[in-house]
Amino acid sequence: MASRGAEWVAGYVAAWESNDPEQIGALFTDDAAYLTAPDAEPRRGREAIVAGWLEDLDEPGTWSFDWQILDEHDDFVVVQGRTAYPAEKDYLNLWIIRLAEDGRATEYTEWYMPRAHKD
Repeated sequence: MASRGAEWVAGYVAAWESNDPEQIGALFTDDAAYLTAPDAEPRRGREAIVAGWLEDLDEPGTWSFDWQILDEHDDFVVVQGRTAYPAEKDYLNLWIIRLAEDGRATEYTEWYMPRAHKD
């Protein structure tokens, strides 16, 4: 059985692949905060998160994402990933996620660092 964190990340990746507003919104609580960088102004609330996602979306098939959970304790999840954009570059990712009892995120913060393509 997958952990709540693994289920959330799998749902995030599925929403990333579809860019479906309902699928995106289902990941977050009504009052969630989504930070695209640790010092970024957060997108607050599900509607703002979905709108921001759709403004910055990645087209399906233009990226791949490998990930693993580094730590998960109660409502706190740390994810390490690597996003490959074959037409551009790769990014190392670190996500901090806080989950509500129902498995939706109340807070999501990402760090990403560009890297040369992996051989």
